[in-house]
Amino acid sequence: MLRLLKRVERAAGRRGGSPWGPRTLDIDILDHKGLVKHWRRGRPRFARAGRRPLVLPHPWIDKRPFVLRPLLDIAPDWRHPVLKRTARELWRQAAGGRQGQVMRKL
Repeated sequence: MLRLLKRVERAAGRRGGSPWGPRTLDIDILDHKGLVKHWRRGRPRFARAGRRPLVLPHPWIDKRPFVLRPLLDIAPDWRHPVLKRTARELWRQAAGGRQGQVMRKL
């Protein structure tokens, strides 16, 4: 699945670049059947530089309102396999009662 998504990104014009930098398209796998991979003691385990393994569930679901808002719309009762909290609970924490905010105007 990851290889297929990487091909889709390349077909859309994505090329290399720096981690966490701007991208033409970025497709992340948030969860796959509750599989927990590359986590230890409730924290994601991976190196920040170079190639990183696929971490499941995605390590920053709970910190990204732009991910949680659509997740809340389609699966409010989805439960994070490591944190054991629902999308609804994660949204309340991440949004801090707000409906999201613009991080940077373009």
